Amino acid sequence: MIIGKIEDKRMEMLKFAKSHGLTSKITVQCSQELDKLLNKVQNKPHIK
Repeated sequence: MIIGKIEDKRMEMLKFAKSHGLTSKITVQCSQELDKLLNKVQNKPHIK
């Protein structure tokens, strides 16, 4: 499920941020991957 992937990616990003710093290449790359997942959810049409 996409929500699980988002949570996993968020935790991975936090781990990288703690060990490598907020501006490290690996943290930024992980953040960008998280953004892509979040955009998928945001761009899905909602049923009313």
